[in-house]
Amino acid sequence: MPAQPPRFEPRWPVVLAIVAVIGLLALLPGRIRLFPIWATYAIGAAVLVPIVAVGLTAARARWRRVERMVTLFFVVVALVTLANLANLIGAMMRRPADISGMQLFASSIAVWVTNVLMFSLLYWQMDRSTPEARVNNADTKPDWLFPQEGAPAEDVPPGWRPTFVDYLFLGYSTATAFSTTDVMPLTSRAKMLMMLESMISLATIVVVAARAINILGN
Repeated sequence: MPAQPPRFEPRWPVVLAIVAVIGLLALLPGRIRLFPIWATYAIGAAVLVPIVAVGLTAARARWRRVERMVTLFFVVVALVTLANLANLIGAMMRRPADISGMQLFASSIAVWVTNVLMFSLLYWQMDRSTPEARVNNADTKPDWLFPQEGAPAEDVPPGWRPTFVDYLFLGYSTATAFSTTDVMPLTSRAKMLMMLESMISLATIVVVAARAINILGN
């Protein structure tokens, strides 16, 4: 019996997430943004090329390796969300008259959504080694335990494995609930990353968004 070709996870949700991050970073006010807008577009294009190539070549190994490297690089670069947030809080405290309530509110939304999307991408790449290792049931230890993995077989689609949408929900839940919801972290690195995401989200909502709403209310 011929060996079955390895399966691969569709990449279009990942492409949409990266395009959204690029757009949100580009929308930040000039005094808040750390990089010029052209650099944001250039980095985004460089990341999208190998991801699209993985989809077009049925996840050829060479393109998967390139995709992993550039995606992790993009996550590191985009996690200047921390620096953007620090810039935003600093500008709010030093020059409150220079930033309107609407600018603060829009910037806080951009930073919060970018935070969710970037950690979702990071979770998607790191859990059980790679996306293709998960899809093909490779013997790798998980960083997170999903409820579907302990559910009765009749309640879960055959061969279920977490995909990017599941990690997007994990990122969203962590940023809104500031804790685990239905997905349990199993490793120290997973717990530390979720703590970091929650801290960024909490600072964005409590400090920046609350201040923006206060200004708009007055």
